[in-house]
Amino acid sequence: MPSGLDGLAASLAWLDPWLAPTFTAWGVPVSQLECWAFVLSLLMVGLNLKVNALAWPLAIISSVLYGLLFARSKLYGEASLQVLFVIISCWGWWQWLRGVGRDQRPLSVRSMSSSGRWFALGAILLLWPALGYLLHHITDSDVPFLDALPTAGSIVGQWLLARKWVDNWPCWLLVNLISMGLFAYKHLWLTVLLYGLFAILSVVGWRAWLRLSVSAQAAEAGA
Repeated sequence: MPSGLDGLAASLAWLDPWLAPTFTAWGVPVSQLECWAFVLSLLMVGLNLKVNALAWPLAIISSVLYGLLFARSKLYGEASLQVLFVIISCWGWWQWLRGVGRDQRPLSVRSMSSSGRWFALGAILLLWPALGYLLHHITDSDVPFLDALPTAGSIVGQWLLARKWVDNWPCWLLVNLISMGLFAYKHLWLTVLLYGLFAILSVVGWRAWLRLSVSAQAAEAGA
C-alpha cells in the first residue's frame, strides 16, 4: 500500500466503534456506519422522486458516511466519488433553489435532446478508462476499472440530476446495477441491498419525472 494510503488508514482509526458489527446479514457483519448511510440514502432518493430540495443536504451527509465506509473497504474510487458528491450536492442544492435554464426561467424537469444524451454517454466513456488508470496506478485497489465505471457514471448522473434532466434516472439505473456487483465482491451486503432498491427506485423516478416533463411541456405550450 502506498505510504499516503497508510496514513489515510491510520487517520480513520477513530471510526472503529462505528464499524463494529450491529447485526449480521447473510453471514456478514453490518456496521452502524453502513446502517446510517443506508437509511439516509433511501430518504434522499425518496425526496429526489418528489423533486424536493431537502434531498441535497441528506445527499451531503450520506456521501460523507459512505466515503468513510468505502475508504476503509479500499474502494478508493467510490470513496473519492463521495467527496465529489458533497461538492456537487452543494451546487445541486443551489441549482434546485436558484438555478435557471437557457430561457432564464427556474429549472423544471425536462428531457435531454438526442445530442445531449450522446454527450453524456461520451463523457462516461471518456471518464471510465481515465479513472481506472488513475486508480490502478495510485491506489492498491484490486478492482480499479470495475470501481471506475460506476464512478464515471455517477459523476455524470449527479450533474444531470442537479440540472433536473429526466435522463439522470436511466444513468443511475446503470450505475446502480454495476455497483451491486462491485459491492457484492466486497461483501458489503447491506449496500448491495441498498443499490438494488436504488435500481428499482431509478425506474420509478424515471417514470415519475417523465410524467412531470410532459406536464411541464403542456403547461408551457398553453401559456
